[in-house]
Amino acid sequence: MKWARGLKRDGTEVTGVVSDEMLHPRASLGSATVMGEAIPIDDLTLLAPVVPDKFIGLWNNFKAAAEKGGMAHPEHPLYFCKTDTSLSGPGAEVTLPTSAGRVVFEGELGIVIGKTCKDITPEQAGDAIFGYTCINDFTSIDILFADPSFPQWTRAKSFDGFGVAGPVIETEVDWKDLTIKVLVNERERQSYPAADMILSPEQIVSCLSKDMTLNPGDLIACGTSIGARPVKAGMMVDVVIEGIGSVGVTLVGPQT
Repeated sequence: MKWARGLKRDGTEVTGVVSDEMLHPRASLGSATVMGEAIPIDDLTLLAPVVPDKFIGLWNNFKAAAEKGGMAHPEHPLYFCKTDTSLSGPGAEVTLPTSAGRVVFEGELGIVIGKTCKDITPEQAGDAIFGYTCINDFTSIDILFADPSFPQWTRAKSFDGFGVAGPVIETEVDWKDLTIKVLVNERERQSYPAADMILSPEQIVSCLSKDMTLNPGDLIACGTSIGARPVKAGMMVDVVIEGIGSVGVTLVGPQT
């Protein structure tokens, strides 16, 4: 089942289930309560499918990237948080501020939490995962390593629009079968299997729940693998995961 969030032509926001090119409104994410007639997807402006209280991203969670970088496999997620204003969705224009310097794309699989959970096991975590979405975790590499005394993870990853999510949340997919791809100006630039994860989604959720309470709608980016590359204004960047969909944005320069 695919869930999406969008704006109607009158500016009203709706969340619901996508089927046969229609969005069937529901009271909230995961709710069975119907809220009006179905709306053609073409009549909506799709937004990021969820507005998370916590937007968490992982570092060093793929075997191929760890091997290439000479990094050990972590036993607990190595993570950072992105600000709420970094969230953007399908078709957005993402500004690359001058201060950001060199920016890279990072195509990733995103986990959406479906229920409040704290200190749960990996077996319990499967039931806490609502579904999966596509993520582009844009990162300012220049800022990340600008100060040798303190890697600036939050600042490097939290410029407005730097956390792209969408187009939908898919609740009926096996993450192990997925391949994450990134297209830049329609040319494939990154492609890797989700099955190469070091820590599985269930392990990630379990570990994070021991650090903090996770709530419905929280969003976790599972990390990226090899192939992330610099991008610049004027480029179109799409993250594609067959079985979930494609979320694309256009990069623009700072307003003058």
